[in-house]
Amino acid sequence: MADGSSPTFSVGKIALPPYSPPTLRAAAITAFSKEMRRLAASIARRALPPRRRLACYALGDKVPDTAAAAFVAPSASIIGAVDVADDASVWYNCTIRGDVAAISIGERTNIQDNTVIHVDSDALGGSGSTPTIIGADCTIGHMALLHACTLGDGAFVGMNATMMSHTTIESGGMLAAGALLTAGKTVGSGELWGGAPAKFMRRLKPGEAAFILESARAYVGFARTHAAGIRELPSTDEAATAATGAPRWR
Repeated sequence: MADGSSPTFSVGKIALPPYSPPTLRAAAITAFSKEMRRLAASIARRALPPRRRLACYALGDKVPDTAAAAFVAPSASIIGAVDVADDASVWYNCTIRGDVAAISIGERTNIQDNTVIHVDSDALGGSGSTPTIIGADCTIGHMALLHACTLGDGAFVGMNATMMSHTTIESGGMLAAGALLTAGKTVGSGELWGGAPAKFMRRLKPGEAAFILESARAYVGFARTHAAGIRELPSTDEAATAATGAPRWR
């Protein structure tokens, strides 16, 4: 070098002579990698305030009751007169709006991700305000839409299915994935309906009927796992800030 000193080979903060043996350089790289993994784990363990807490809103005198639920995801939005019973669960990005009528969700029922549940109002041409009533041990699949309807105990709504106003699924009935149950229709107990518009297809097989209750029980377990273990991880910017010890931007 110009100042007469010998160039060095650096790994992180570890400086080595220019002609270090390959084994020494490899050992230095290994040590540096371990230190980086340790630092990453330390950052991941840092407690960070959640960016978004449970979006649970009162509307006038209508107040949600979710205290008994096994799990309500922090990204779910629950508004107004909504009652969530023991061991029920409401998953990520669901919207449940009980503004002009009430919504009740029975014990051990699971409302899966991105589902929307609403009610009916005579202001929108309905025959009075109509609630949405969901019984116990029901499974509502991802991205379902339920509007001013009634589900008996052990009913099953498949993924991306729609129940229009004044529809019913009786106890143990199943609406297939992607189906559209039009206004006023009823899925009978133990029946499978599918299609758009949905029509009766056949009676459920014994294994299919048993699966409905198995699904409800399984989701109680999933809900407890999420309730106990979910935590928000830092973003890339937050991780860099935490590593330097600088104050966070918020």
